[in-house]
Amino acid sequence: MKQITTRFAPSPTGFLHIGNTRTAIMNWLYARKLGGQFILRFDDTDQERSKKEYKDAIEKDLKWLGLNWDSSFAQSTRLTRYNEIKEFLLKIGRLYPCFETQDELEMKRKLQLSSGRPPIYDRAQLKLSDEQINSFIKAGRRPHYRFLIQDNAIIWHDLIKGEMRYDGSNLSDPIVIREDGSLTYMLCSVIDDIDYNISDIIRGEDHLTNTAIQVQMFEALDKTPPNFAHLSLVKAKEEKISKRVGGFEIKSLKEEVGLEAMAINSFFSLIGTSNQVAPYKTLKNLVQVFDISTFSKSPTTYLPEELMRLNHKLILSLDYEEVKKRIDSSYIDEKFWLAVRPNLEKLGELDLWWKICHNPEKISNLDPELLNIAASTLPNEITENTWSEWTTKITNLTGKKGKELFLPLRLALTGMDHGPELKNILPLLSREEILKRL
Repeated sequence: MKQITTRFAPSPTGFLHIGNTRTAIMNWLYARKLGGQFILRFDDTDQERSKKEYKDAIEKDLKWLGLNWDSSFAQSTRLTRYNEIKEFLLKIGRLYPCFETQDELEMKRKLQLSSGRPPIYDRAQLKLSDEQINSFIKAGRRPHYRFLIQDNAIIWHDLIKGEMRYDGSNLSDPIVIREDGSLTYMLCSVIDDIDYNISDIIRGEDHLTNTAIQVQMFEALDKTPPNFAHLSLVKAKEEKISKRVGGFEIKSLKEEVGLEAMAINSFFSLIGTSNQVAPYKTLKNLVQVFDISTFSKSPTTYLPEELMRLNHKLILSLDYEEVKKRIDSSYIDEKFWLAVRPNLEKLGELDLWWKICHNPEKISNLDPELLNIAASTLPNEITENTWSEWTTKITNLTGKKGKELFLPLRLALTGMDHGPELKNILPLLSREEILKRL
């Protein structure tokens, strides 16, 4: 049986975001499920936009998520190999030089669209003579290179979408080498997949046309294409998620929002499948339920509030021993953890709850009459229903309600003008402590 090898190939031109993180998670789970290898490849041929800080950040985020890789490399180290393939494809007539400028190509595109035709390259420079090529070079023009697509049917069986069929005549010969000599994604990706024995490629459905073109590239190099699986896209409302849309970076979800790594892994590996979206504590457990055949062909909508709810469910499942190393256990003991755990959306809120319960700021200049009435009406037994029943009594006696009532009580009890719901705080305080704060 052929060794299963998948890869995750981010461009270090931005931070890791949930769109490409989902692809990383899928490739990792697929490889581990089948006892295979997972390779990290940096698509950094765009030297102007690729930054070391992004490469380092991507590696850091993947490690935080637990997505370890078996080997890694950067495309910028393989330029000699790409040039060898370039010369071979030129020799067999599957690569050809073009000298149109960007402005000329854009004008062609506009004319095609205005006349109702698809913007497919017209191959105007497919058969340039040596004399014409030399003339362009003498005029100061530098060539870009296109891959010649054959006009036959392109067919493959997609692991998610089933049989896929494209007609080569409907595809535009892609530019694979730019005027400055830098390579685009298309060709060097295929060369890497061949050299590193990639058996399965799992990526977003926005790559479907790329796949059709790359199937022909594999065949031009006399290689059998890998298996392909195209995931339906994850969307936020009506927008496709990408690194150019802010607020979806893993770095932000980790450092600013404070989510658990396994909440992210669980959520983005299960949405869009026939499996229930549930929190898994470990990647090992997630591997056991992963099945590429369960993925839907329809787009999936990402709702941040659903991810937050899953994070809360994950927190609820964590025992004290599982969080002990991540918190200050010198003052947060198991009893306190078990008491506040049902109220936590994220682990970072633990210190806030400690402060509320044990060391609130004292607030002066509050209405003494209101606080006296509150103290006199406080029930003897404090339960989860106390807050509702208690505030109803105070309202009946004072006429105060809403913010006019809740804010002074919150300030007196917690020392803050915002925070967790008071109905959840009261049961954590003794009746004597509540009276003392009032």
